[in-house]
Amino acid sequence: MGIFKCLSSLLLLVLPAVLLLNLPPGMCGCYKRIFSFGDSIIDTGNFVHLSRNGSSPYKELPYGMTFFKNATGPICDGRVLVDFYGFQLPMIPPNLPEQDTGSFPNGANFAVAGATAIPPDYYRRWNHSVPVPHSLGVQIGWFKEMLQRLAPGDDDGAKRQLLNESLIVLGEIGGNDYNFWFTDGKQPHEQADQFIPDIVAYIGSFVQELIGLGANSILIPNNFPIGCVPLYLSAFSSSKPADYDGQRNQSPTHQPAADDAPVLYPPATKSITNSRRNAC
Repeated sequence: MGIFKCLSSLLLLVLPAVLLLNLPPGMCGCYKRIFSFGDSIIDTGNFVHLSRNGSSPYKELPYGMTFFKNATGPICDGRVLVDFYGFQLPMIPPNLPEQDTGSFPNGANFAVAGATAIPPDYYRRWNHSVPVPHSLGVQIGWFKEMLQRLAPGDDDGAKRQLLNESLIVLGEIGGNDYNFWFTDGKQPHEQADQFIPDIVAYIGSFVQELIGLGANSILIPNNFPIGCVPLYLSAFSSSKPADYDGQRNQSPTHQPAADDAPVLYPPATKSITNSRRNAC
């Protein structure tokens, strides 16, 4: 089936669709805050802030050209996905620019472009280097520091109340764990699936931790089918016609890959799904 089946299978990470834990009825006005974690798909300025006064293409047009009319931090030409969730809230600011002083009345975005689900140290055993250190665990650490500052003291009641009124957006995260492996140039592509259980387990462990802190509503967006992205189609082109459809897109190998997914994911997805009952 070629590399495309592998990519399609890998990018079914965590859950076959979006999982929303204990979402109250009505999609507007449900939450007072949104706290989000992830990578460049929803980073609203943390990566750019980390560059300090250094040069970065993300500080210049065409980034931000469509909506903001100038580069404000997102790694795109306008808004990112979390900006469209709404819930009658203003756009959620990045955490790092006001990390020590911000009150974040509407929430904060902890996502950093290039972030992975698993910390870089994990990959050293395969002689594989991950260039961005701000993995999901680092972002959760920033979140807990903020939570302690906004609701200080040993009494968990204030922290739980704050989280009970908030939506947690956990991702999209995990795509870069595969992206960096595939684009490394030295790693065997067929071995990428060995990381699936640990990536799912890392994400699941943070779901459990957030629930333990008092979170009731957790949105876990799935990864995109990056095997259909032109960059991947070009980099991993195949001479086998069966690997493509009539439009030179990924072929019906999508479906066999989906059939394979339950073999890889059931223990981890069962654990994460059980979190729904624990949160209610």
